[in-house]
Amino acid sequence: MTTIETPGVQLTQAPEGRQREVLTTEALTFVADLERRFGRRRGELLDARAERRARWAAGEPLEFLPETREIREGDWSVPPAPRDLRDRRVEITGPVDRKMIINALNSGARGFMADFEDSLSPTWSNVADGQVNLIDAIEGTIEFTGPDGREYRLGEETATLLVRPRGWHLDDKHVVVDGSPISAAFLDAGLFLFHNARRLVDRGSGPYFYLPKMESHLEARLWNDVFVHSEEALGLERGTIRATVLIETLPAAFEMDEILYELREHASGLNAGRWDYIFSTIKTFRERPEFVLPDRNDVKMTVPFMRAYALLLVRTCHRRGAHAMGGMAALIPSRKDPEANQKAIEAVRADKEREAGDGFDGTWVAHPDVVATAMAEFDKVLGDRPNQIDRQRDDVEVTAADLLDVAATPGSITEAGLRNDVNVGIQYISSWLRGNGAAAIYGLMEDAATAEIARSQVWQWIRHGATLEDGRTVTPELVSRLADEELERIRTEIGDDEWFEREGRPRESRELFEQVALSGEEFVEFLTLPAYERLP
Repeated sequence: MTTIETPGVQLTQAPEGRQREVLTTEALTFVADLERRFGRRRGELLDARAERRARWAAGEPLEFLPETREIREGDWSVPPAPRDLRDRRVEITGPVDRKMIINALNSGARGFMADFEDSLSPTWSNVADGQVNLIDAIEGTIEFTGPDGREYRLGEETATLLVRPRGWHLDDKHVVVDGSPISAAFLDAGLFLFHNARRLVDRGSGPYFYLPKMESHLEARLWNDVFVHSEEALGLERGTIRATVLIETLPAAFEMDEILYELREHASGLNAGRWDYIFSTIKTFRERPEFVLPDRNDVKMTVPFMRAYALLLVRTCHRRGAHAMGGMAALIPSRKDPEANQKAIEAVRADKEREAGDGFDGTWVAHPDVVATAMAEFDKVLGDRPNQIDRQRDDVEVTAADLLDVAATPGSITEAGLRNDVNVGIQYISSWLRGNGAAAIYGLMEDAATAEIARSQVWQWIRHGATLEDGRTVTPELVSRLADEELERIRTEIGDDEWFEREGRPRESRELFEQVALSGEEFVEFLTLPAYERLP
């Protein structure tokens, strides 16, 4: 434990190299102040999540809030977008390592979401070095030389930078304030604001955020208060900070208007965080059999409950003058297999054609090679217009029943689907423990959100005694046997037994997967919580 000059603040690991430029006394004083001012409210809001979930489990309906009806029916809007956020037709996302940042900013996308959350394994070096990398990116000095000697630098035209801090539910054990770990959200957002808000404003941009995992408008109110305080403390004009909220929990889908309203002058839009939304749907009503989903690959954006959610998001955003951002295309093109590559490109094209046609103003991709495909579909609809906020979608009417109509989802529960969940879940945890939170597995970019679907489906199927197409019941014993077989498959595919045992950490990865997928009546809220305990 390293005691620094900031009273009451300790670091569990001493800063190394350029981390000292980020972890200054002044910066740590700023983030510690956020924790002291707002930390208790964060804890109360997390307690409120658990209380609401318990009420729904006991039979209380999830519905649009009667006490906020005036907000939903009122005539109000968010401010116009800043100049460099008006056209967001394609945004690319990825973790905050140097090579990723350079490639993403050079990708041709209009925006780049630099991610401290689901695609980042939060080792201390990843978190602290990520802040250094963002400073260099904003200064235009970021460079990287790969092991093969290839050099990477920024081009003349780069994407607009947005940053996703970690969610309210996560702590960072490496920074201790008054004896307790700091909120990871305060650390990520606070360090970025302290070092870069003024830098960005001076360059004609601003500090732009994506806010993850919120479950209520009260959680958005807390973010708004953090932003107001930060603007005052850093000498910024009110409304300089802008945020797009990921609607990636089922409860948040019932409070879209309220979330935008709470952020007021800091709001820019909402994003359809599809993968976490599927996970949240399973988690929220995990005791109820009508919420049992088929194979992960069958839960597409075109199924009834996902379609209702997407269309409601567009309608809500455009009514309030905000951007509606589409979901992540997790498909990865193949540079070795032309047939697989064409299949991936076509799937991305169809996904983005649907989103642009539905009225979304932009979308997400995970790989530079599909930026042009996504861009082409939005270009067809937008032309020279920066967005289609003027398309109000007054024809859309979505009820609570529509959002909850999971039972209408077509598809089956198959051995292949179960095997995929087990395989991907274990492989992703292995990658995460090695410090890589964005893992390319079988043609998809898997992150914590997609891995959560995999393990929560296994839990759900066991909990409800789901049967496979061949009539077998999904049991812990069946899952354990498939895990044996899938681990051998992974070992064979890697072809390096020594690396597999040493670096792949198969036993530990399997143990963690089974901890979060075979936990009986108890449901582990996020797989990253027990996994984080194993990171240095």
